Amino acid sequence: MITTALPYANGPVHIGHLAGVYVPADIYARYLRLKGEDVLLIGGSDEHGVPITLRAKKEGVTPQDIVNRFHAMIKQSFEDFGITFDIYSRTTSDIHHRTASDFFRTLYGKGVFLEKTSEQYYDAEAGQFLADRYITGTCPHCGNEHAYGDQCEACGTSLNPTDLLNPKSVISGSAPVMRETRHWYLPLDQYEPFLRQWILEEHTEWKPNVYGQCKSWLDMGLQPRAVSRDLDWGIPVPVEGAEGKVLYVWFDAPIGYISNTRELLPDSWEKWWKDPETRIVHFIGKDNIVFHCIVFPTMLKAEGTYNLPENVPANEFLNLENDKISTSRNWAVWLHEYLEAFPGKQDILRYVLTANAPETKDNDFTWKDFQARNNNELVAILGNFVNRALVLTGKYFENRVPVCGELTDYDLRTLEEFADVKTRLEKLLDTYHFRDAQKEAMNLARIGNKYLADTEPWKLARTDMPRVATILYVALQITANLSIAFEPFLPFSMERLNRMLNIEPPGWNRLGKTDLLKAGHPFGQAELLFEKIDDEAIERQMRKLLDTKKHNENALPPVPPVRETVSFDDFAKLDIRVGTVLECTKVPKADKLLQLKIDDGLGGRTIVSGIANYYAPEELVGKQICFIANLAPRPLKGIVSEGMILSAEDAEGKLVVITSGDQVSPGSEVK
Repeated sequence: MITTALPYANGPVHIGHLAGVYVPADIYARYLRLKGEDVLLIGGSDEHGVPITLRAKKEGVTPQDIVNRFHAMIKQSFEDFGITFDIYSRTTSDIHHRTASDFFRTLYGKGVFLEKTSEQYYDAEAGQFLADRYITGTCPHCGNEHAYGDQCEACGTSLNPTDLLNPKSVISGSAPVMRETRHWYLPLDQYEPFLRQWILEEHTEWKPNVYGQCKSWLDMGLQPRAVSRDLDWGIPVPVEGAEGKVLYVWFDAPIGYISNTRELLPDSWEKWWKDPETRIVHFIGKDNIVFHCIVFPTMLKAEGTYNLPENVPANEFLNLENDKISTSRNWAVWLHEYLEAFPGKQDILRYVLTANAPETKDNDFTWKDFQARNNNELVAILGNFVNRALVLTGKYFENRVPVCGELTDYDLRTLEEFADVKTRLEKLLDTYHFRDAQKEAMNLARIGNKYLADTEPWKLARTDMPRVATILYVALQITANLSIAFEPFLPFSMERLNRMLNIEPPGWNRLGKTDLLKAGHPFGQAELLFEKIDDEAIERQMRKLLDTKKHNENALPPVPPVRETVSFDDFAKLDIRVGTVLECTKVPKADKLLQLKIDDGLGGRTIVSGIANYYAPEELVGKQICFIANLAPRPLKGIVSEGMILSAEDAEGKLVVITSGDQVSPGSEVK
């Protein structure tokens, strides 16, 4: 059972989605199927997220209109790129509503949930309670000023809305107020001992980024988490007295894996979720680690009859041209637009994204690298070898596999060189090292290229045809092996290669064999597997991105609405002062934070600020900055911060520290 993260159906999918989740999952599924294993690849659209309601409000349509449009577009993109889902469904389906409701009722009936009335944020201007993603503010852990009420996407920490500093409503821009409401909570704290045992002791083989984030979350201590929300878009909470409340999207969405399996296999779905012989693997991005490793397993454990995942090989993020992919800024390569620019070249993108897979850290996609990998690797190594082997055989042996004569020591060494390719690939694929596995497959093509270059059969054709026959026999066996080794990575190209070789896919267990093609076997006309991409095609894509960047730079930044009026007496309580930065260093294990030692005219103080993405420490030393001097001290990453640096934020979220301009004495008040 292989599942993939459910993308929000509020927009198309881009290369970051493909690299982080869907290509790795498809490679793994294709590999296991080639081995003859019984595999399901389950996917679907998440159609109840707050981003969907936000887009619907913006466009003046219903949430259902939004999800209908983008579910179809996302599903088509995955089909176009060969993602072999056994089912790709959606969380607005009837069967999903029934499955999620039944799951909730089961836990409710077992007394798992805590039911409590609490104060939650309410937008008085909009007249509604605010879902977590309708609230933004400053993360108390890293200082990111764009954290959501459920998670900080900068540091990955899971949050409650009340954790945010300076919260504001996404709907009206006003500061929310607290009002009483009743909800049901999953008591994660009660399952902490189970999770520590299951993850920290029993799954030390998980990827370091996954294991580390889980350990960090557990070490901070788990808290009960609400599984219901005050919304009108979603699955209604199926108990009496819950009118106007729906299941929280992170309770509802992972159940989509189960409901989609039920939709596909109504009579045998339980085999895939409850049979102890079934392995479950979740492919996700790093922003979903806590939900798939902490929250969903707790739900399954509490229900009591489901298997837990064996592995959650989450990837990091893919950037584009050294800049974070951003849907709001249109800084992305959309899959449907890629195919308009490069029709029939799905495998090139699959290859490049796998070669640059963000398996252990964030990685970067550039169009120049895309061109270089196509021209220098797919064309010059893989395509060149296959074409030479087939063209030479067609020329000298009328498109039939020649008879192999006596093998020389060099022939035997070449065959020996790839005899263990199956073992090497399996070791990498079984541990989710897809980038290195693709390199290993390409090494097989390098062996073939070197073999033909060293033996030069075209020179021997005038004097020693039996030797030419032997050389091309060996080259064709390598070619047939390539069709197996690359099938998980380049499915469209390997389908064409098998057609040229006039064979059915040989199957994974035949990989490394040297008798895949028998003497006399006929094959079809050779054709190029790949073709060079010229500079003009790449320049078009670069111009497109440059136009996007210029548009973003020239666009008038949206002006945030003015917050609620405060009295002069309230304003006067703020003690804003000027201080001189004496020292500035990065906070260890916190990419966003800087620690500043300030001469405040009062003996000095320390302030921690989330501006490390915008300033190098040495840039701030000696500057006179403005800060709030009477803010209550707050611990951040083990450092007590005694104030807050004042910064201005532009439309792209860039922070610019407010300075005094002319030199003034440290400790001077801002009036």
